[in-house]
Amino acid sequence: MAERKGEPVILKSLGAVVLLVGGLAAPSTAAPSTATAAKNTCDYYVSPSGDDRGDGSERRPWKSIEQARDQLRDKKKHHQKCDIVVNVKAGDYVVDETITFTEEDSGQDGHKIIYRSADGPGKARLLGAKPLTGWQKYDDHIYKTKVDRNFYTLFEDGARATTARYPNRTSDDLWSPYLFSVLGEPEKEAVHQWLYFKPEDVPQEWDADFDKNAQVVVWSGGSWSWFTDTVPLGGADFRKNFFTLNHWARYSFVNSRSGSRYFLQNTLRFLDQPGEYYFDFANSEVYYWPKGSIDKVVAPTVKTIISLAGSSPDDRVHDVAFDGLALQYSDFVDWYRAGWISEGDSGYEHKYPVYDRQIEMPRNRFGMITLTNSRDIDLTGLHLSDSGFMGVYMLFANERVKVSDSLLENIGADGIKVEGGYPGEGDISGHHTISNNYIYHVGELVPGDAAGIELMSTGNNTISNINVKHSARYGISLEVRPEVKNEDNYARNNSFSYIKLEETGLDSGDMGAFYTYGVSNTEPHLKDNSVKQMVITDVINDPAGAMPDSGTRGVHMDAGGCGFTFENIEVGQVSDDKYQSYQCNDVTNANWADGFDASKMEYDKIGVTSAFPYPIPGASQ
Repeated sequence: MAERKGEPVILKSLGAVVLLVGGLAAPSTAAPSTATAAKNTCDYYVSPSGDDRGDGSERRPWKSIEQARDQLRDKKKHHQKCDIVVNVKAGDYVVDETITFTEEDSGQDGHKIIYRSADGPGKARLLGAKPLTGWQKYDDHIYKTKVDRNFYTLFEDGARATTARYPNRTSDDLWSPYLFSVLGEPEKEAVHQWLYFKPEDVPQEWDADFDKNAQVVVWSGGSWSWFTDTVPLGGADFRKNFFTLNHWARYSFVNSRSGSRYFLQNTLRFLDQPGEYYFDFANSEVYYWPKGSIDKVVAPTVKTIISLAGSSPDDRVHDVAFDGLALQYSDFVDWYRAGWISEGDSGYEHKYPVYDRQIEMPRNRFGMITLTNSRDIDLTGLHLSDSGFMGVYMLFANERVKVSDSLLENIGADGIKVEGGYPGEGDISGHHTISNNYIYHVGELVPGDAAGIELMSTGNNTISNINVKHSARYGISLEVRPEVKNEDNYARNNSFSYIKLEETGLDSGDMGAFYTYGVSNTEPHLKDNSVKQMVITDVINDPAGAMPDSGTRGVHMDAGGCGFTFENIEVGQVSDDKYQSYQCNDVTNANWADGFDASKMEYDKIGVTSAFPYPIPGASQ
């Protein structure tokens, strides 16, 4: 690869009656939680049956986390004498607007503020969606309704619906099949906004009745299957057989080896099977063919459910924890492209302007949980599902964030993404702990560059006891840029251990289940990143995907992926090399080399531990 991309409540009752912050009497007595048993605790309560005019006691709980946050902000006028625990009782809390925490909501004086699911992991659920109503029959199978907002993904009975597409996908789990772009005119080989098609690939009735709501999802770059663009179509010319895209794709659509894989979506003529929907944006109408009951269809209300955002790197939100909460449903965007097309396109001067190509554009910097300007944040025992984009997104200045004991499933893009700042401009992200997490089905809406965990320009992180299963592209990736000098590279001293990566590389090529890009670019290659006790199962493309790119790999150290030690690594079947790298890493006991000793593999410790609080997705009961 020559160029790369740039409303809920309670907690387990806690210890003795204590004084509350700001001189209030403690609302209730509770039994100690293991997370706070070592300190005094102060307990408040939130319940779906609560009232925001209550006092937050167990008898008169608040109704929302937002009210708890606001009341605690108002009461924290004096020193905090204990960990404050907001016990969120079991039930559903619909989130109409992002719940935002700033530096005003931080723990003080060495204490935390903890928002915890009181009745056990996953019982208090924050829902970033609400039901669609007013459905009327459109035909024998399809219903339609008016809506009051635009959204870009849809769900029925806890499962993501498919935007009506052509050709129809082979299964709910995969992205194929695809059509292929062609070179319509020789001088148009480098274009990013005109996609030429084969006449037989596109319904002829579109010539007279083009749907202006239509979109294309394309692995731009011809045979390069690295990134996907989701772009509205502005029109079609059926004399020369090309679509016009409303925004440029990342790469052009043809190279010497192949055209680009693509499918068309969001037009009513493609709505031909259960589980598909069509959004007529111009008329604010949604059409849907339900798999079951139309009454179980919900649409997103927010792109981010929880935001932790200090006002600057010097004024960070800190010492806040979320434990055991479930977050379900969030939205996507009207169009998507990974990064800017050319260096300097951000419009800002940077030491390495090429890094513009590596990071998300501002419009796409969000996750179901988004953190920026934060430190000492704990995200534990969470269940994140059905996101429109990232699951957890740590953007720019974040330090000592913990993500542990959590289940992330059915994620629109990356499961957990850590994106530091521009190289050479300050090491502002690191010392994170990502441990004992199961990440299942990533890249559902953005298969291009999808990863269970993606780390960019960040170091001193510990990643351990991780399962990633079912990804269009990577399991885990660590990235900078090959142009970055060693002294400006912050992706150092990262430790990866007890990792299992399964069903990766399902829909892309020129990749590795464990992937690095431009990490240690010039000599001396200090070996300060380590990987040990990792199992990668078979890395094989979906055969229906018609992959035109080069093969799949277990470990791919791309474009300066040096400075690593690998110890006790096992890789299953691949279509290319199990390990591809320059001779700049140390490898001990890996099964791509002679003398591999399987007895040194600690199989019983690889992946999530027995303390993982949720059932394993897809496991037999």
